[in-house]
Amino acid sequence: MGGGRDFTALGHVLLSMILPILYLAPSPDRGRGVFTQAPIAKDTVIEVAPVIVLTAADRLWIDKTRLHDYIFVWGEQGDQCAMALGYVPMYNHAAPSNCEYEMEWAHELIRVRAVRDIEKGEELFINYQGDWDSREPVWFDHK
Repeated sequence: MGGGRDFTALGHVLLSMILPILYLAPSPDRGRGVFTQAPIAKDTVIEVAPVIVLTAADRLWIDKTRLHDYIFVWGEQGDQCAMALGYVPMYNHAAPSNCEYEMEWAHELIRVRAVRDIEKGEELFINYQGDWDSREPVWFDHK
């Protein structure tokens, strides 16, 4: 999911945004997760999060830590990684998911968007394989 669309606010690139209706709460069998206090319409941008881009050498160190499970492969060649800020690291995995993420390399951002209508109180999920409807297995056991 590279490139993405430019989101602008008053002629400036929107560098950070989290819908105020989102909150973190315990997620059954998953630790913590992101939930919504109100319905969210399909195609709504839920979050725009800046990322910290790291080198391949940095990733060798990160892969030896718990942060390995929270980084994204990054860049046109996939030779970097990125740590997203905001709530992005807290979205749990589902296949299919109710949200998708888009990476914007030029502005070092990840956007999260609803791929269907989401009900009040529902947990928000992304698919860790990239495409929201991918059925490719992930690298860990999940519920």
